[in-house]
Amino acid sequence: MSKDKAMICILNAASPPPSAVKDLSIGSILSVGGSGPYENAKSSDWAEMVNNYQKAALKSRLGIPLLYGIDAVHGNNNVYGATIFPHNIGLGATRDADLARRIGAATALEVRASGIHYTFAPCVAVCRDPRWGRCYESYGEDTEIVRKMTSIVAGLQGQPPPGHPNGYPFVAGRKNVVACAKHFVGDGGTKKGTNEGDTLLSYDELERIHMAPYLDCISQGVCTIMASYSSWNGTKLHASHFLLTQILKEKLEFKGFIISDSEGLDRLSNPHGSNYRQSVLCAINAGIDMVMVPFRYQLFLEDLTHLVESGKIPMTRIDDAVERILRVKFAAGLFEFPLSNGSLLDTVSCDLHKNLAREAVRKSLVLLKNGKNPDKPFLPLDRNAKKILVAGIHADDLGYQCGGWTATWEGKSGRITTGTTILEAVKKVVGHKTEVIYEQNPSSNTIAGQDYSFAIVVVGEGPYVESGGDSSVLSVHFNGAELIGVVAEKVPTLGIFISGRPLALEQWLMDKIDALVAAWLPGSEGGGIADVIFGDYEFQGQLPMTWFKSVDQLPMHAEDNSYDPLFPIGFGLTSKNKILQG
Repeated sequence: MSKDKAMICILNAASPPPSAVKDLSIGSILSVGGSGPYENAKSSDWAEMVNNYQKAALKSRLGIPLLYGIDAVHGNNNVYGATIFPHNIGLGATRDADLARRIGAATALEVRASGIHYTFAPCVAVCRDPRWGRCYESYGEDTEIVRKMTSIVAGLQGQPPPGHPNGYPFVAGRKNVVACAKHFVGDGGTKKGTNEGDTLLSYDELERIHMAPYLDCISQGVCTIMASYSSWNGTKLHASHFLLTQILKEKLEFKGFIISDSEGLDRLSNPHGSNYRQSVLCAINAGIDMVMVPFRYQLFLEDLTHLVESGKIPMTRIDDAVERILRVKFAAGLFEFPLSNGSLLDTVSCDLHKNLAREAVRKSLVLLKNGKNPDKPFLPLDRNAKKILVAGIHADDLGYQCGGWTATWEGKSGRITTGTTILEAVKKVVGHKTEVIYEQNPSSNTIAGQDYSFAIVVVGEGPYVESGGDSSVLSVHFNGAELIGVVAEKVPTLGIFISGRPLALEQWLMDKIDALVAAWLPGSEGGGIADVIFGDYEFQGQLPMTWFKSVDQLPMHAEDNSYDPLFPIGFGLTSKNKILQG
């Protein structure tokens, strides 16, 4: 049986050489963070690698092209030198649907320049608890914010023409990519924000809060939807025939394909990895069309073949899956143009895209406090000050600025790609007339007697992904709160938080600090932060999530009768201390 091979998506690092891809008629390959051609490989190197796989696939018995996928979740973030946009939580703070669409279009160009046709984005989870380790992949806790930002699908795939049939996949051309709405459904609503946990809701609540953004994605012709690792009322989504088939495929009339999450079938086995054949049976019959194996592809093929030949998986189920996969490949134009488009290489990190990312950073910044006296704003900062202190590990660390899903799966510290750190941006704004002193971790003794005009202290979280980011305390990493306290005791201080979510803020810190900005995970263009704190642009960002007083209050939402936040969802100040509306 050859159709089953169209249904697997394997990891490039685990895959056989291109000649074996030809012999096995593999349908799809993916790259995860760090699994490129080699470390710091550029877009042209990626395109060569993908083309080699594609040429082999075209020589297979049926000559069906590969669909090559990557987690381009905030720009083409696995590729060195690509433009890195703010993570979704920051985009949610902008409330700017057109900005999201333009970011999608720019990301599509840079992904296609690397030879890749498919991004596992956008995440349209509604994050109902910041303790969730994937909080920053969500546009916010409010369903309407998330729905608004699904416009990124039209940027990635192109805008369907009037009359395009609802539910059918659409890709405009060679400058666009196949998108993937994820993770269906309810992944942001699990109990206590536990990653891969259980969402305990009635169907009506699941539909109202978590399913609504998928309707918007489907109406925009989204080609694929990824199943969630999580469960709904005790049933794993990868095994839910009701949600995947009866609701998504039948009720919502989705005609693209449903893809599993990476090793999603393994999560169905208990203990991990045992009785894999039963997991294949449950997932495929539930409605999974393409399986992101990504390692045990030979075992998957053996088990799927056995299950079909024994009649446990009907051939009609296989036919449905393959038809959906081929429908997407035809929509993407892979049969006409299977190889990379070299003319797009000049778009990678071009000025237009860097300026777009910088605009996104500017619009995402949320001003939470501006002066100890509201009548005397602390911001904007004086660019002609004689001497300023910049402190905190996050001030000059591009990796921390970008967060997880950058260069590697988890992200890491250092100059992991090209871009501008906050320290570099500050130095560029103030010029040579102002002395800028950078101390990563200053003490009271090193600050004393320095006659600083003011300090900029940049603190927050280190990079994390998925379950590694689950947190019951939501504290500032690397003793960042204490660092702000030390500096603010001696020098008027602006604090900038680099984080994927609201963090614990104690009252003593709020009392000491002169101004506080939530900058989220801004990506490669730190210049956008300097643009706003020095007054070239006004603050526009509004909280996409409630900022709690204590983690003991969580989960907490605006509709709760006991709603008592430190800052409510939607809060944000201008530099004149006016509260933003809308």
